[in-house]
Amino acid sequence: QVQFVESGGGLVQPGGSLRLSCATAGFTFSMYPMSWYRQTPGKEREVVATMSSTGATANYANSVKGRFTISRDNAKNTMYLQMNSLKPEDTAIYYCNRAYQQFSWGQGTQVTVSS
Repeated sequence: QVQFVESGGGLVQPGGSLRLSCATAGFTFSMYPMSWYRQTPGKEREVVATMSSTGATANYANSVKGRFTISRDNAKNTMYLQMNSLKPEDTAIYYCNRAYQQFSWGQGTQVTVSS
């Protein structure tokens, strides 16, 4: 079945960096645009970044533009999110999924930005 395993989260000070990974299985990863999402308690899940199926194009939420970089390795069915210059408002659980017609969600990985 479809699986998403997000990892790489943790506690980091403001201005720090983290690199998230998302290992996928159960579908043809290379065929689909993929996105990173995040959610905080009481708020709807929001799209952080999206990458085309080939990796040629990427789009970012205004709140993370210039700080986050999405990438993917289709040979490994894995996607990544490099997060730099982290801010307390980046604190959330981060998830990966298809950009459209999402599958069931994985467990996500917690990112906490705090001094």
